[in-house]
Amino acid sequence: MKILRLEKAKDVNGATEEILNIVQRDDADNKIIYFNGWNGFGAAAVLRSISQVLANMKAPPPELRFDKMIYIDCSTWESKRVMQRKIAEELKLDQKIMAMFDKQDEEDNFNGVDHGSRNVIRSVAAVIDQTLRKGRFMMIFLNGSDDELILSQFGIPDYWDCIILWTFKRAFLNLRAGPIRRITSDKLTHTNLFLFYYQSGLSGSQFSAVFQEEAASIVARNPCTQDIDPTMATYCCFYRLFMQLHSLQSTAGFGWEAHAPNFWICDGILQGDRAIEISNALRQKINIECDASQLDKLYKEFLRLDERTPFLVFKDDYDFNERRHAYSWISMTSKKTKVHEDLQTLLARASSIFLASQRINSSTDQSECALGLPNGLFKQCIKLHVLSLSYCAFSFSSPPFLHCETLRFLGLDCCTNGDNIVVLDEENGATKWIFLHSLWVLDLRYTDWAMILSNEKMGHMSTLKELNIEGAGSWRYYTSKTHNRLDHLQKLRIIKPTMSTQADASTEDIDNSFMDMANNKLEILDLSGNSDMKNLPTGLTKVGNSLQVLVLDGCDDLENVVLPNSSLRSFSFDGYGPASHWTSTGELPPQSSRPPGADKKKDVRISKISLEGCRHLNTLFLRGLPNLMELDLSGCGIKVFDLRSMMLDVPRLKRLLLLGCENLHAIRWGVDSPPKKWGKIPNFPMELELMCIDTRPAEWVLVDGCARPSIAQHKSFQLQVHVVTADARLARSLWDPIHYCLKGRSKSTAGYFNINITSSSSALFSGGGDSQPDEVTTSSTKAIQGSQQQRHAVVSPSAGLLYGDVHTKIADTPTPTQAFPHPPTRQLDRHVEIGSGSHSMESEVVKEFGHYNLGDLMSVYSQSLHVHDAPASTALPARNWYSLTWCRLERWRSVGVVFPPDADGNPNLGTIWASELLTARCIWSIGGKTYFQSLRHLHLRSCPNLQYAVPVRKDKIPNLETIHIIHCSSLKHVFVLNVEYHGSVVFPKLTTIQLHDLPRLEQMYEGAEMFTTALMTIKIRGCWGLRRLPALKGRQQGLRAPAVEVEKDVWDALEWDGVDNGHHPSLYEVPAHSRYYKRQRLLRGTVLR
Repeated sequence: MKILRLEKAKDVNGATEEILNIVQRDDADNKIIYFNGWNGFGAAAVLRSISQVLANMKAPPPELRFDKMIYIDCSTWESKRVMQRKIAEELKLDQKIMAMFDKQDEEDNFNGVDHGSRNVIRSVAAVIDQTLRKGRFMMIFLNGSDDELILSQFGIPDYWDCIILWTFKRAFLNLRAGPIRRITSDKLTHTNLFLFYYQSGLSGSQFSAVFQEEAASIVARNPCTQDIDPTMATYCCFYRLFMQLHSLQSTAGFGWEAHAPNFWICDGILQGDRAIEISNALRQKINIECDASQLDKLYKEFLRLDERTPFLVFKDDYDFNERRHAYSWISMTSKKTKVHEDLQTLLARASSIFLASQRINSSTDQSECALGLPNGLFKQCIKLHVLSLSYCAFSFSSPPFLHCETLRFLGLDCCTNGDNIVVLDEENGATKWIFLHSLWVLDLRYTDWAMILSNEKMGHMSTLKELNIEGAGSWRYYTSKTHNRLDHLQKLRIIKPTMSTQADASTEDIDNSFMDMANNKLEILDLSGNSDMKNLPTGLTKVGNSLQVLVLDGCDDLENVVLPNSSLRSFSFDGYGPASHWTSTGELPPQSSRPPGADKKKDVRISKISLEGCRHLNTLFLRGLPNLMELDLSGCGIKVFDLRSMMLDVPRLKRLLLLGCENLHAIRWGVDSPPKKWGKIPNFPMELELMCIDTRPAEWVLVDGCARPSIAQHKSFQLQVHVVTADARLARSLWDPIHYCLKGRSKSTAGYFNINITSSSSALFSGGGDSQPDEVTTSSTKAIQGSQQQRHAVVSPSAGLLYGDVHTKIADTPTPTQAFPHPPTRQLDRHVEIGSGSHSMESEVVKEFGHYNLGDLMSVYSQSLHVHDAPASTALPARNWYSLTWCRLERWRSVGVVFPPDADGNPNLGTIWASELLTARCIWSIGGKTYFQSLRHLHLRSCPNLQYAVPVRKDKIPNLETIHIIHCSSLKHVFVLNVEYHGSVVFPKLTTIQLHDLPRLEQMYEGAEMFTTALMTIKIRGCWGLRRLPALKGRQQGLRAPAVEVEKDVWDALEWDGVDNGHHPSLYEVPAHSRYYKRQRLLRGTVLR
């Protein structure tokens, strides 16, 4: 890589021209160019200028003529996926291609992939590559990640006829000390040419000009801010720089993150209805990453002497005799106890003032190191909007800002009462406390000034929108003061109080503390550090229509938090304690501000948190809650419930409720489990006993009278899981807890699950399972109770089929010839149901090596399976079915093969019940190692394309008792050989065979003799092609002959092997024949001659 220092340009236009001249040289070795700006500053503005110049060239030279220009701003880095989407948007790819991003994002949601880890889509990369290879292109790219990117992964072709110009852009201002060589060798391996300027080559005015261009590029790149005045953006950037310089020399608590929008809006830089929206957008873009030494050097060499710099930052070494222009924003940090006598004049025209004492010593009394402020210090400040005082002393009865009628932001950090401070002016009683009428934000930190929060003073704060109190009084006292006051309050923080509620003598009823806020605009409530709060005030539930953020970090004595049907978007309960600082927006405190570890001596008592019905809730943080046993997030809007970032150190959680969570795609359990390591049992992070998930609409699920799942009383399970979801991909999140519970433990008591894949509103939770399957009954007169059973009555759904209305008499009991066994309805302990409205089944039954899915759960652990009305045409998983005891299959209209060839290992399968599988060719396909040693009942109905039912590999099916098959017009054989075999197959327990309307059936077993040593009843109707009945060889002496019911035509056409082979008509009872004949064309009532 070549490194080239540029020297000519002193502004953005000059740098644009110089770089374009380099591009015009058309050097084949310089196709990927990195521009570092002036020591990391101004690069984005130059690259934007290059893009504009090329776009506006009417007749560009051949070297600057490009078929496509791509400008990609990823300065706020999200992921490679987002960057690839921006490239596709720039190229205007069609909607079919763009839909791939949404589809893959949804898939990654179900896989629990966090947004920052989402990679490019290869198929989209191929389309991008194909599109760009059609002509010459130039790509300009702002890279907000920490690494150089291999652009070919995104689809950007790596060939000679293109130019790629890029820069790192993580921050608005990024100044780092160190040689260029270190930057290039550490970061850049695919770049051909490195261009840079030295910042020292600029004058103060030139730096300010580049600064303004950089600010203008920010608003131009953001759709939310493109219509605002660039001058406004420049002042926002200057204010951000001002605050960064102030923080370098002050330990004040009023950091940028806590009050960024407040400073811009209160100072008047941003105004109007969109001020908050614009400030939130700019806050993410205007960030600074600079070494302290570089930032100090920048200010002293470029900004302090420039008249266009709107701020002044100084310490005690400032020369008040040196006259300069008036400053809008002033920061002073002093080690002295008194301010300079000329300070009042310097501050007179300022709109923002930050004063702090530098004499801070933890071993010294706070009042002894405070900076004394005379009471009339700010009297001349007629434009003052923002005032921050840290470690200052002033008269609480006559504060120095008393006359500041334009004051909007007042922040006091560690300030003390100093009634002995020098008085500059006598106060006029008529103007006292006038500043309260204009306040928007009041922030008090470790400043015990009760007077300002008295009933009288708070009554004057008619415009107050934000009140923050830290390290003073008690929450009960302050919330009682807000009662029936502060009608416009939007943000309230009462954190880390110094007085307990027991010591508070307030007589106000705490339950009424928030009652008056029911009709106001309270959006953020932070009660962190109120460790002796035992109950949330009941009045808090009345602010549900506006409250968006609730923070209860360090509220150790709370036992229950119940906030139903709230508008909450974010909730935090950190048992480790309160965060060191908060953010200015509705975001939860950043991880960097939270306590690093727990105090083991603390007893955090919370046992239940219920946020049911908070449908906007999408951000959650729970940590260090050793006694939390129930978490109810029913009806919440969370998409991915990530226990690695949302819920940590909650070891005793027993009940997790996620009912009506329509947006839920995945649960990331945070266990240390490598993908697809079968023998690995994860270190599960909690003692979960009951988990309930339902992703159907909350209005279906969260209604009065709707049954809720509960822990089964008749059995003791370690874990119970109830799930209803339309999307089968959610089952990927169920493997970890179920596998952890069942692997290596007694399955009979370890776990219960009921997984229902459906969108139907009629699906209900069942309360616990039963380890025994139903005994299958064939009685047509048995009462069927309940609406679910009524849908599966014995009457055949196939009206008009042959003999559909015929009754015959055997003995004295009238029996419908189409009576069909009831399906198994009693769910076993581990049950899966797939029904109407289910989707994504195709991807969930195939073997996936990256993660476990529904197919794994069904084949490994499910005991009972019910598939009905399913739209999917894909067969069930081709895996070993270890635990399946019965399966019920009905109205599955598009499946061809139910169990594919590799669906093996079914040692427990006892019942196969299938109905209305209109396209199925077989139930179990040939090719697997299937033995059916436990199969007891085979019941098939209305499967018109079925050619055979199941294959057999061994010389007997030892436990089969009943075969009942009706209305399967294509069936030739019930059983087929799965391997080459020339012997006989014994059915030692088969007692009942009932076959109806099987016109193509030839014999029950293809290619082998079928011996039924215990057969008692065989009923046949409409099987005109049948030629052989099972042999009776090997029957015990004295066993009565099997009863036979069959048409005379069929009986007469049967073929026999003789008495010695146990295959002769005399071995059966005399058959009962129907009075009706085979000839279907004859009308009822026709006389036969």
